[in-house]
Amino acid sequence: MKSVIVGTAGHIDHGKTALVKALTGIDADRLEEEKRRGITIDIGFAHLDLPAPNGEKLRLGFVDVPGHERFVRNMLAGVGGIDLVLLIIAADESIKPQTREHFDICRLLNIRRGITVLTKSDTVDAETLDVVKLEVEEFLRGSFLDSARSPMVAVSSLSGAGLSTLKEELAKVAAEVPAKDSAALARLPIDRVFTMKGFGTVVTGTLISGTIRKEDEFEVFPSGKRVRVRGVQVHGESAEQAIAGQRTALNLAGITVEDLARGMTLAPPKTFSSTERIDVSLSMLPSVKPLKDRARVHLHAYASETIAEISLGGQKAIKPGDNTYAQLRLADPLLLLPGDRFIIRQFSPVVTIGGGIVVDASPTARTLRIDPAFEALASGDPKAILQTRVWRAYHDAIGLEGLVAETGWTKSRIESLLTEPIKAGEIVRVGDILLVKAAWQVLYEQVLSFVFEFHKENPLAGGIGKEELQVQTDASVDKVFEAILQKLLAEGKIELAGDLVRLPGRGVVLKDEEAESKKIIEQAFSSAGLQVPALYNVLAGLKLDKTRAQKIVTLLLRDRVLIKISDELVFHHSALNQLRAQLAAYKAKSPRIDVGKFKELTGVSRKYAIPLLEYLDRERVTKRTGDERLIL
Repeated sequence: MKSVIVGTAGHIDHGKTALVKALTGIDADRLEEEKRRGITIDIGFAHLDLPAPNGEKLRLGFVDVPGHERFVRNMLAGVGGIDLVLLIIAADESIKPQTREHFDICRLLNIRRGITVLTKSDTVDAETLDVVKLEVEEFLRGSFLDSARSPMVAVSSLSGAGLSTLKEELAKVAAEVPAKDSAALARLPIDRVFTMKGFGTVVTGTLISGTIRKEDEFEVFPSGKRVRVRGVQVHGESAEQAIAGQRTALNLAGITVEDLARGMTLAPPKTFSSTERIDVSLSMLPSVKPLKDRARVHLHAYASETIAEISLGGQKAIKPGDNTYAQLRLADPLLLLPGDRFIIRQFSPVVTIGGGIVVDASPTARTLRIDPAFEALASGDPKAILQTRVWRAYHDAIGLEGLVAETGWTKSRIESLLTEPIKAGEIVRVGDILLVKAAWQVLYEQVLSFVFEFHKENPLAGGIGKEELQVQTDASVDKVFEAILQKLLAEGKIELAGDLVRLPGRGVVLKDEEAESKKIIEQAFSSAGLQVPALYNVLAGLKLDKTRAQKIVTLLLRDRVLIKISDELVFHHSALNQLRAQLAAYKAKSPRIDVGKFKELTGVSRKYAIPLLEYLDRERVTKRTGDERLIL
């Protein structure tokens, strides 16, 4: 069954709620105050099943919104996820202020389908109804509700006149609505939070993408709290799953109503990040005043609302009716993704002044920069967008998970879109890490250049350590750095000797007596365990002069065969590795150890124990807390 969300729009007391009730049999006014005052204050919901002209079953979910100017912010919380709108105009009053504002909001949200409904047609004569039709046709001319492309139906919710015609037109328009992507990553903007006896915490919203099933885990944005879906309802009925485009209620475990609020969003855990800055394409209504740079506005996106500051990137103001790019700096973090639409309202007095579409929810610059990269992101071309995001990361590279977070697209879709650029060599893929060929080439040349320079400055050295080499370059991503080393190795441009990187044939060649002395030094420390001899005593027993002996020690230290932990103490790496294993085994019994217990565990005196513990602290194997060490 295809699900379509239908929103109402129109001035107060033009019969929106009465029409929904006449169509569905459900009173969308659920609050006691709404019934007492006879007006809609908050969004309400109803549903109706209809057959499409092709025989397909349609389930229409109605979002009924308030028409009073004081409750436009509530109207905006409900209208964000709708597929088509019923613009409701009372025949006895025609076009009123909130008719105009609601219609502007629908256009700014890029709602493409709808029906104009003239309610209370039984309260006017035929001549008056014809005049109202002409006024409304003129008002809507050129818009998505132009009578040339969109139906206009006169009805009476009281007598039932015109309702069957309206249902027929609803079925036709709803059948044209493209299905939302249920295979995409799920996002549910929350528009209601309440407790239900016997169930606990319940949230509702219009599922704008993806699928939600029982037992799924989600993250609440922006709080970061984790929840589990205990139960699912779709249009008031229990279901195994909810799919994109459906009005959805979720019974959540692991959270209380106090931790939730309208405007929060449920999405897969560890996938997205909330944002406080968005680059946008912004459109201003023709009837408003110019909007100055740095002006504050009310921003509405789906069910969320916050204050935003407008940054125009050098422009002093946006003129009425203009379209431009801007950066919005949000007072509260929100989960927004490229392609999401929003409305802005004047800070005071609060009236709708414009809206637009999110271009980038993770901008790298703190001020708006209109350049080819930005224009590519705004182009709507999926391949260009992905390639631009990879290019933007440059030598820092970006993972597939990062692209998922920035775009909201699934990993499989991203991989499919990047197949050709990777095959053509425009993008280099290392596991799940991506970078443009130009960035790869820069890093490749940097690594080779730094190895060459190291040998030039250290002719006696056996090579440069991997860690030191990576720090010298811009290769901040370990996987990329290792891939470059492997490519250089395969091409015969470098050699690897343990942790050392060197040019081919540049390893240190020792004479016979030097090689023998190297073995003696290494054996002296490897056989000593943790109770090592003094270095000067070992060197004194060699047949080499002091300079050549020190050269050998330098090589052993550089190769990390020997490790110096203090001015006086040098240990063989195997002894220190064994010590780490001893501490890991000890941690299973107790996470803490003092000097006395350390001496007992290792069999060393205080002369060795204190420097060893300080070394372990530096290596983050232990952490000193008072007189004890916490084994990490």
